[in-house]
Amino acid sequence: MEACSGSHYWAREFRKLKHDVRIMASKFVIPYRQSEKNDANDAEAICEAVARPKTRYVSIKSEEQQAVLCLHRIRQGAIKDRTAHINRLRGLLAEFGIVMTKGRYPAQQAITGILEDADNGLPFLARELLLDLWQSIKRLNEEILKHDRKLYQLAKQMKAAKRLMSIPGVGEITATSVVATVNDAKHFPTSRAFSAWIGLVPRQYSTGGKVHLGRISKRGEKHIRTALIHGARAVMATCKHKTDHTSMWIKELIERRGFKRACVALAAKNARLIWALLQSDTEYQVDYVAH
Repeated sequence: MEACSGSHYWAREFRKLKHDVRIMASKFVIPYRQSEKNDANDAEAICEAVARPKTRYVSIKSEEQQAVLCLHRIRQGAIKDRTAHINRLRGLLAEFGIVMTKGRYPAQQAITGILEDADNGLPFLARELLLDLWQSIKRLNEEILKHDRKLYQLAKQMKAAKRLMSIPGVGEITATSVVATVNDAKHFPTSRAFSAWIGLVPRQYSTGGKVHLGRISKRGEKHIRTALIHGARAVMATCKHKTDHTSMWIKELIERRGFKRACVALAAKNARLIWALLQSDTEYQVDYVAH
């Protein structure tokens, strides 16, 4: 089947009937579709694509995995709405000559004083409407906090997530999203394939024996990639005075390639570690040496 809304549900239902179910991304089906898009041509293209030996498939998620992903998606939407509300508040205040501090935390600290200041020339109607907007932001803060606490609780209950959280830079959000998204790590042949699926490997444009590598591809799972990079930033912020192997590697990489490239490199390294722990079902070891 072509991956779409409801495809995981139908895959589980067909499995109950003893069918061998495969789900593939639409981008692998499109090259084999001839003429216009319709159901018949799509079915023919799927039959053609599934016969190719290198076609990659989407792992079928369980109901429990999809439930955890529901929590992640709702949390993402609330964060997006909160950012939009703060930007809207900043923009509307600028119309009255009031410049609000940049950044989420400074802005939320400043808004109460702005709305309570009777001498800043803000009309009563605008003050009333902006107060309602500020109340909406506070409600979103409470909603996001509730989702975070639920994720922390789920992370303690998921054995695989607990193992992943032993990796520096991998917290509850990253661990639960990976476990809920990746049904079987052995679906990926190598750790680099897993990192590429997340979008943390360089774009490649090679021809005539000349290898050209560019920026990271940003393909695949945006949510996991973002969480890994934020986790890498947190590790790099605290490694300045540490002398362990990873911290020394990070500091050397920052000096050689810069902070942002080092951040992506650490995120890619953590992605490979995640794959190794999931497919081998082992614990994280700080100074592991392969034999």
